[in-house]
Amino acid sequence: MTKSSRRQRGATLLVALIMLVLLTMFAISSLNTSNTNLRVVGNMQAKAEATNVAQEAIETTLSTTQFISNPTNAVLNPCGAANTLCTDINSDGTNDYTTVLSPAPKCVTVKPIKNAQLNLTNVEDLGCSAGQAQQFGVAGAVAGDSLCSNTVWEINVVTTGAGSGATVSLTQGVGVRISTDDAGSSC
Repeated sequence: MTKSSRRQRGATLLVALIMLVLLTMFAISSLNTSNTNLRVVGNMQAKAEATNVAQEAIETTLSTTQFISNPTNAVLNPCGAANTLCTDINSDGTNDYTTVLSPAPKCVTVKPIKNAQLNLTNVEDLGCSAGQAQQFGVAGAVAGDSLCSNTVWEINVVTTGAGSGATVSLTQGVGVRISTDDAGSSC
């Protein structure tokens, strides 16, 4: 064996070691990328779950008129505190998400409905109709208002995941027709 062939054997070994190091680095990089992608997908799932839970809390609040009569305790059967809902999405007996109505539902606007705007063939409108009141000579005493008012409510929720830490805030407005007496006390 000549001196140059010994050097070539050493060069082959060195090139093989460099290739092994490069392949190892490529494998580690691929593993890190797949772990990052897995975390991103997990975070997206947690956010989607939290958004769904928040929307469900809004719908639960709107399914009763409790938020009109008692905005600080608008949720029936709360978990632990007023205006708080707990949700177990995987049925393991542990609450996965906590939703708080924060701030409490609030009446944003109220507008009395005029008698002239009512359709008296509609049962709901018929219940709102009011007879013509006497003025007794007082100008502006009769406004023509019915017994009902249109109100707009704002409901804000904040949902937090117990395990994931995902947090979602949603705001939804809703128009509700209520009696003028309730509008006076709630709005």
